[in-house]
Amino acid sequence: MDNNFSVSLTKVIKELQLDTAYMPGNPDDILIASRDVIRPGLELTGFLDYFDNTRLMLIGNTENAYLNKFSSEQRKHVIDRIFAMKPPAVIVTRGITPYHELMDAAEKHQIPILRTADATSEVSAAIVSYMNVELAPRITRHGVLVEVYGEGLLIVGDSGVGKSETAIELIKRGHRLIADDAVEIRKVSKKSLVGAAPENIRHFIELRGIGIINARRLFGMGAVKLTENIDMVINLELWDNKKVYDRMGMDNEMTDILGIEVPILTIPVKPGRNLAVIIEVAAMNNRQKKMGYNAAQELLASLGLVYDAEPEKKSVDW
Repeated sequence: MDNNFSVSLTKVIKELQLDTAYMPGNPDDILIASRDVIRPGLELTGFLDYFDNTRLMLIGNTENAYLNKFSSEQRKHVIDRIFAMKPPAVIVTRGITPYHELMDAAEKHQIPILRTADATSEVSAAIVSYMNVELAPRITRHGVLVEVYGEGLLIVGDSGVGKSETAIELIKRGHRLIADDAVEIRKVSKKSLVGAAPENIRHFIELRGIGIINARRLFGMGAVKLTENIDMVINLELWDNKKVYDRMGMDNEMTDILGIEVPILTIPVKPGRNLAVIIEVAAMNNRQKKMGYNAAQELLASLGLVYDAEPEKKSVDW
């Protein structure tokens, strides 16, 4: 089992548009807890020592052709032994008609049988991709997630610093809102974080003095998005005259989210600063840095100076 999360078979059926050949009960009650699949190979020969009954099982042309070499009685014995291990469901691909021995074993052991016309490799890839998101390690943190010029920006900071107001200004400037107040962050790969809003508060924004608004209804479908990769963290904090803020942009500060290093900028907030414009520039500058260009380095090089700084690890209270 990958983690403490699971996905109902109903969601898998809907996501992959599967047909039901046999369903012993309510698919909502059948939970999938592994992101991997089984394509039985050694299992068809009777080797079941390492059988993982948390994985969906796929039967395609190869498995079907191998079963075709058996007599009906042998086929019944092989399938019965595998189904006795209780896989959560079996998906028969490429529009293959399941053997009656397979259907009999499914009824005996109460194993759902699903069908699709898609190729086995395509179904396998789709399941793994879908499960990587649904079963990903996750945390929920206070902040605002917006997409600015294709960059996913997680705006954090103390309550009342102006995160939601800044998000509204960014929406008005043509950018998109993903989540306000609570951001659900998932680690979908060793290098990628994806943020989304909890379903019950999706597209809602709280503005002090106005109340709750629905960004999708107020600004239209083009103003919102369901998910977005997190490319940078923007930390808003009230301006502190005693603090020295980075004026060159040479210090590459990073923060750790679920074991992944993400660039972080601290932007001081005081009356008169246009935060939306500053954040737009930060997004474009981050894209340039990812493409290998750093304006501060170019300036220092033109002045005959050399600067080589290691990324600084910054601690953020997640």
